[in-house]
Amino acid sequence: METLLMKTLTPRELTCLGWAAIGKTSWEMGVILGLTERTVNFHIHNACKKLQVHSRQAAITALLRAGMLPNITGHPPPAPSKTPAPATPEMRLHEPSPFPRPAHAAAPKS
Repeated sequence: METLLMKTLTPRELTCLGWAAIGKTSWEMGVILGLTERTVNFHIHNACKKLQVHSRQAAITALLRAGMLPNITGHPPPAPSKTPAPATPEMRLHEPSPFPRPAHAAAPKS
């Protein structure tokens, strides 16, 4: 029965839990996936309800036990087909930060 429940997870729910498994916060997942933090939490909450657990850590454990999150080596999980795959960590080293600089940090100090 547990496997039947896990098969009902959407690709987005699996992706969010995959990112959570490698330590990303909801805010970071939102930036990576182009979603709001609230939407990421919505997907994780729905996955937890389907898995009948009370926390994202318990959901990650359930998916690991079922073999549905086999790769948590720090590499990004596969993205759903509707969104482009995120850049690999090696590629991100040379890209500018996606996070805007605060106005006070951008102005030169005199």
